[in-house]
Amino acid sequence: MPEFGLVGKTLGHSFSKQYFEEKFRKEGLDHTFKNFELSRIEEIQDVFSIPDLKGLSVTIPYKESIIPFLDSLSEEAQAIGAVNCIRLSEDGQKTGYNTDAFGFHQMIKPFLTNEHERAIILGTGGASKAIAYVLKNIGLDVLWISRNPAKEKEFPYEALNEHMLRACKVIVNCTPVGTFPDIDKSVPFPFEHLTDKHLCIDLIYNPEETKFLHESKLQGAATLNGLSMLKEQANKAWEIWNA
Repeated sequence: MPEFGLVGKTLGHSFSKQYFEEKFRKEGLDHTFKNFELSRIEEIQDVFSIPDLKGLSVTIPYKESIIPFLDSLSEEAQAIGAVNCIRLSEDGQKTGYNTDAFGFHQMIKPFLTNEHERAIILGTGGASKAIAYVLKNIGLDVLWISRNPAKEKEFPYEALNEHMLRACKVIVNCTPVGTFPDIDKSVPFPFEHLTDKHLCIDLIYNPEETKFLHESKLQGAATLNGLSMLKEQANKAWEIWNA
């Protein structure tokens, strides 16, 4: 029986298992989908040894650290430096892909306007790399906000001010802050400087409206959560697993 799964650290409220099990049921497929909660990435070797394993999705915090355990990467995953989808071939070869980029591009393209020339990404983890890759390819200049800024174009949260937000009209939260059950939390952000020209995106989908999105909407900003991106990237993963 073909088996698929999701690899991460805390998966109690994950979207993937429910989504794929429903898909298998609707399509009459005799497949299984399991959550693999790993306390450390080295445990992935045990997952890879499961018979009939055909594909895996990868989530926080392993999108980057899983790369050394793979045999090859797609061109896009190589360019991004993060993997969220793995295909296991008949001969056991493990290839890493990034479907986050596809999902985000599909989600954001109807909402971009000529006001959107620069973007701010909150967080510097694996998801943020795919988001930056898409935004740069579209033609936006990208800045990162990080608790521990270390590279060029990375700034601390304290640097967020009216001038920066006047220049950057797209804001993407790539951190897990505000995810259920911590729905009253948000990254430190000067919401008062947002306007109706801003597009604020939170990759979190549970809750549907995070505190970050709620506060952004109060200032007139357009808002998007990560649910449609998640569906798009899941469908792309399914396509890859069955290629």
